[in-house]
Amino acid sequence: MDNNSLVSGFDELTNDSLHITLVSDDSFREGIIIALNGYIDIYTANFFQGQIEKILAAGYINLIFDCKDLNYVSSTGIGVFSSLLKNIKLQGGDIVLVNMPEKVLEVFQLLGFSQLFLFKDSIEEAITFYHQEVETEEPVFPMIFSCPVCSKRLKTTGSGRFRCSECKSILAVDEKGNILVG
Repeated sequence: MDNNSLVSGFDELTNDSLHITLVSDDSFREGIIIALNGYIDIYTANFFQGQIEKILAAGYINLIFDCKDLNYVSSTGIGVFSSLLKNIKLQGGDIVLVNMPEKVLEVFQLLGFSQLFLFKDSIEEAITFYHQEVETEEPVFPMIFSCPVCSKRLKTTGSGRFRCSECKSILAVDEKGNILVG
């Protein structure tokens, strides 16, 4: 199945530095898998945002970004991700980032954005997240907690990995609100 059959006119624009491939999976509602290959920086950010807006206009609000072939994301690229997340949340959807290369994840962490996004190790885990999301009883987030290393009071709006603003320890918060160091 090609991109245009999933989102009309998707392949009308192309970019040599960022390739986006769409994959449909019938096992989760209103969702699509977006495989990224290349760079998201100041030169590709507008192209990236425009392509994702086409996906949203086609009715997909649950997005899984497969980042295994994503080589680099600049602060501009993370800004686009953040803007998209806000827009999608307003529509009742969500974004899950999977197969994130360590060097790209570090950029999210260093800029303090890793706590806003949900990261999973595989597409299967992301799809499972969307199925579980329907069954959640009580929202865990946002939550305020104390850093287990230095006791600094911190706030998170979602699960993910991030760095304590006081002691710089790397912390992980899972979907249930459990806090781990490392």
